[in-house]
Amino acid sequence: MASSILIIDDSKTVRQEILLILREISLFDNYREAADGIDGLKSLLEHKADLVICDVEMPRMDGFKFIAMMQTRDELKDIPVIMLTGRGDQEMKIKGLDHGACDYVTKPFDPGELVARVKVQLKIKALQDALKRSNQLLLELSNTDPLTGIFNRRYFMEALEKEFQRAHRKHAPLTLAIMDIDHFKRINDKYGHPQGDQVLISLAAVIQGQLRRYDIIARYGGEEFILLLPETSPDEGIAVVERLRTAVEKMRFPNPHEGLRLTVSLGVSVYPAERITSVYDLIHEADTALYRAKAGGRNQVGKMALS
Repeated sequence: MASSILIIDDSKTVRQEILLILREISLFDNYREAADGIDGLKSLLEHKADLVICDVEMPRMDGFKFIAMMQTRDELKDIPVIMLTGRGDQEMKIKGLDHGACDYVTKPFDPGELVARVKVQLKIKALQDALKRSNQLLLELSNTDPLTGIFNRRYFMEALEKEFQRAHRKHAPLTLAIMDIDHFKRINDKYGHPQGDQVLISLAAVIQGQLRRYDIIARYGGEEFILLLPETSPDEGIAVVERLRTAVEKMRFPNPHEGLRLTVSLGVSVYPAERITSVYDLIHEADTALYRAKAGGRNQVGKMALS
């Protein structure tokens, strides 16, 4: 990935001196300049940088105000800033560090010192970026079913609680559906559990492909899946669920189970409704509707009784 640096100083001579030093050792792919904090902030908002070198005293917006503005933007606040200060400005150095600067270089600066401090900040940023990626991966793993790659039950329950509260505040409709694969035990018995797992993976992909961006699907347990359709009326919810049921019925599988025909039963519940006062009521009603669908012959959608 291309790296970039932004140099902010009202002196073009200082900017050119810094550019010359850093270009000689090829630390960055892109070099940008700004004459004050306002232009520097505009530049960062258009194109993020890996590092900023910023003078303290500048017209229009000084270095302290510039850093303060960076701290208000989530996309900018983690960019390291090295401040340029006068040799005797000890108070300014302390103030700059208190405001969020990562380091400082005194003017006139030694080229070797400047390069060393820049390299240190780049190493720190690389470590921080790697840690963020690791934390994000851990978060995704904690929210994801390891087999199918869709959300797991724990994540779904948290999302359902949030959406339920939001629907209650906004008086918005909400549809929930529980899906169960018909006679899944027969599939495992005939083809083996590894092939049964492949069926689950394929089914999850098909369902996910039929849903809207803001709908949520999770593996509820075993061969059961659960779906949350925010801002979806009962009629709209039934239409979506019927479409899913039909899509599953049309699924075709490669060898070794090309003869397999898969069907699912679903139970649907909706909010608001007289009996629904919590997410557990919503799940219970969907589960009851699913039981009716299976008792009625499977491969169908059971609907929550609204009266």
